[in-house]
Amino acid sequence: MTLQNNTPTRTKKQLIIDDDDANEHSPLLPTKRDHDYDDGDADGASFVGSVFNLSTTIIGAGIMALPAAIKVLGLLLGISSIIFLAFLTDTSLDILLRFSRVAKASSYAHVMGSAFGRLGTMVLQISVFINNLGILVVYMIIIGDVLSGTSSSGIHHFGVLEGWFGECWWTGRYFILLVTTLFIFAPLAFVKRIDSLRYSSALAVALAIVFLVITAGITLFKLFNGSIASPRLLPNVTDSASLWNLFTAVPVLVTAFVCHYNVHTIDKELGDSSLIQPVVRASLSLCSSIYILTALFGFLLFGESTLDDVLANFDTDLGIPYSSLLNDVVRISYALHLMLVFPVIFFSLRFNFDDLIFPSARPLNSDQCRFVSITSGLVALVYIAANFIPSIWDAFQFTGATATVCLGFIFPSAIALRDSHGIASKKDKILSVIMIALAVFSNIIAIYSNANSMFRKEVDDLH
Repeated sequence: MTLQNNTPTRTKKQLIIDDDDANEHSPLLPTKRDHDYDDGDADGASFVGSVFNLSTTIIGAGIMALPAAIKVLGLLLGISSIIFLAFLTDTSLDILLRFSRVAKASSYAHVMGSAFGRLGTMVLQISVFINNLGILVVYMIIIGDVLSGTSSSGIHHFGVLEGWFGECWWTGRYFILLVTTLFIFAPLAFVKRIDSLRYSSALAVALAIVFLVITAGITLFKLFNGSIASPRLLPNVTDSASLWNLFTAVPVLVTAFVCHYNVHTIDKELGDSSLIQPVVRASLSLCSSIYILTALFGFLLFGESTLDDVLANFDTDLGIPYSSLLNDVVRISYALHLMLVFPVIFFSLRFNFDDLIFPSARPLNSDQCRFVSITSGLVALVYIAANFIPSIWDAFQFTGATATVCLGFIFPSAIALRDSHGIASKKDKILSVIMIALAVFSNIIAIYSNANSMFRKEVDDLH
């Protein structure tokens, strides 16, 4: 993309400036130009800081639905699936990064464009838009569940504010989400740079660990006093419908690991590209450990009563000392975690949307009117969607089975099979075919099973 210039002759300096602006605008997460650094970090990001940034991208709202996924799959199959998805994610990221280097692509959109042209870039951008929008909607749904409560199977689970002040108009879901959007999410959404988010990323990961430690402590306490029933190790399959229902857990597990749209930015900020694979594996190891323990302790603690959003379970007496205080600490700590992750996800959402709709416009950060309009519109869209989608499970079923699985597994595999630069090994192509086959089959079944269960629920409600 070039800037408009009315002069007939362009100097070398002007061409360099134009090329610089184009480089800034083209990636999913724009790169920082040399003169943008003001913190003295000229040697690139640290290894630990990069691990925290990538881990923050991975650990989001998906973790709250993992205990419910374990309830569907059973303890053994559920934990095995988490480990399998971690290895599959590592494989797809390895393929994506290797082909990006050969294509000299600075972003996911670039490597897709290198393999499939402008159409590939557009499909990638649409997928990132759907995925990130879905994630942010889930964040807001969880905030609403935490603060104003949620209802499931005719039972209302009180939120923190409802527990403190009772049910009234200003503790209701619509008003709470409106206030949260205006005074928390909107200011964070107007952040123009992400290079200062490494500290908030570390805090976000720490808050996720706080949630895990408290949940584990409560579970272990109840295990020792014998108040926890033996967990179901295998899925409960009694007919064909219950068999197909197992696949509804797949989009949730896929969503929990997808971080592909941010990995190029972290790679560039490292400075040394040889470090990105250790960063990826360290992040996946950290996140997988947190996921397994959260799913394990969450399901042990609540068993068959585990809700789609496990945070909503923390509204009753847990049968331990200081139960009410611990309930509030668990819910508030994770709500704060989501607030800190919000600007990272929103950043790539906004710039992908802008590049999709205005591919030839000047850089978004230099056009204040366009920046404000797009940011305000996207925040409003997230708010409206969060008020109309009933639960995070429904949101995960849609985004996880469509855009997210494409970003995580189908697109990297398609790039390897396309092999525009002739570097794919036989192993790469076999793994790519397997990933595409598993992704397409399992998610088609998941969409069918979820749609069928929603239809049956509507019919039951009418009767």
